[in-house]
Amino acid sequence: MNSYYVYIISNDLVTVLYIGVTNDLLRRVYEHKKGLNKGFSSRYHLHKLLYFEETDDVTAAIAREKQLKNWHRQWKINLIKKNNQKLVDLSAKWFGDPETSSG
Repeated sequence: MNSYYVYIISNDLVTVLYIGVTNDLLRRVYEHKKGLNKGFSSRYHLHKLLYFEETDDVTAAIAREKQLKNWHRQWKINLIKKNNQKLVDLSAKWFGDPETSSG
């Protein structure tokens, strides 16, 4: 079974939110943390994983990503805070690298 993830990342101050979809959350978060893909998330230093959902349906993942992108900011923050009240980086200990674990 394949897994697909809808995720929300932000910068340290949670001033900018980015919503994406991937089939490899670990790889994708690593790319964000290291700034490997030049673009929006790199420009705004978005590396803090605040929220993710998993599904086995790629169509559902893409539809959910589009749905969340159309939500008001406060709705997104409320969704994040349901499971991550303190807005901590859910991936902080994934890589064992102090540089990527901070923030």
